[in-house]
Amino acid sequence: MRALILGGTHDANLLADAVARAGIDAVYSYGGRTRAPASQPLPTRIGGFGGVDGLADYIRREGVTHVIDATHPFAAEISRNAVAACAATATPLIALERAPWAKMPGDTWIEVHDIAAAVAALPDAPARVFLAIGRQHIAPFGTKPQHAYTLRFVDPPAGALPLPDADVLVSRGPFTLADERTMMRERAIAWIVARNSGGTGARAKIDAARELDLPVIMLTRPELPERPRAESVDDVMRWLGHRACLGA
Repeated sequence: MRALILGGTHDANLLADAVARAGIDAVYSYGGRTRAPASQPLPTRIGGFGGVDGLADYIRREGVTHVIDATHPFAAEISRNAVAACAATATPLIALERAPWAKMPGDTWIEVHDIAAAVAALPDAPARVFLAIGRQHIAPFGTKPQHAYTLRFVDPPAGALPLPDADVLVSRGPFTLADERTMMRERAIAWIVARNSGGTGARAKIDAARELDLPVIMLTRPELPERPRAESVDDVMRWLGHRACLGA
């Protein structure tokens, strides 16, 4: 057995620990967007594969027998490529993907399907906005320059941001409810733009918004091809033919 973990998420890191403890031959792959990725207990590669054909070639060349897609639910391109490459190479594939968050009593969500709709949903009157959507999608918000934006990145930005009024927090999660509540209060956040990532690692900001009665513009997940799916590290370990790792 030789497993390929398509990672970059908190759950992917937990899986890497479990796979290493089980002694499974595996490689952990980062997409390359983070300049200082977290260290892993497995051999690590960084960067893209070159589309479906490149990933299929890598699977064949490296003797990969199992692929686990533990990327972010909004990393649609690599997830689609993984489905196609695994089909082309007859390689078993499973997605480690938490269920999306469900709206709870007290939540004020405006659900949108893309970034353009998220920008349009912001008010015209100036407001303080927390953009919790990653660095790749902030440029369109420049069309509403009247807002003061708070951004949070794992790495410092490499250059000028495409927003005239933006404050960057450089920090790596997961964040607690108390952390998020304090940040929103201190910065007088009035609106939040977030992606429905699901799971517990990024949920604190959504719970804090509910407590503070703040509206959340919630981006729904992109549609992906059907593939086997697991919601926990233990489920993936069982799929790999190993005993569940309690506490993972």
